[in-house]
This record gives sequence, C-alpha cells and structure tokens, in this order.
Amino acid sequence: MSQASLTERIELALAEIRPFLQNDGGDIALVSIEEEKVVVRLEGACVDCSVNQMTLKSGVAMTIQKYAPEVKEVVNI
Repeated sequence: MSQASLTERIELALAEIRPFLQNDGGDIALVSIEEEKVVVRLEGACVDCSVNQMTLKSGVAMTIQKYAPEVKEVVNI
C-alpha cells in the first residue's frame, strides 16, 4: 500500500475538523502547501469569530500535524 501524499493527508485532517467548524456555521479550505507551511482559509462564521486564532492553533494545526508531522506552521489567510 502506498503512503498517502502530503496533500491527501492534509485533506484527511481537514475532513476530521470540518464537521466541528460546520456545526458552528463555518468551514475551512486548503489554499496551499509551501514547504513546511500549510495555508488555509477559514470561511463562513469562522471569519469573524473571536476564537478563530485559538481554533487555528489548537484544533486545526494540531490535527494537521497529527496527519502530517513534517508540517511546522499552519496559517490562515
């Protein structure tokens, strides 16, 4: 069995996170992967949410790094 690509693993991580964000009226999209940095875009209610930076750091980054430990940074645009 071949190992999933970095993009596939990040998409799996986002798929795990997405239901929680959608439950609050938001969503997340993968924008790009640049070396060890993943760029995402929080959407919907997540855009104006005051806790989105906490969500990004604790939930999103942690989950992405669980699937792709080589990722060092996750940023929201």
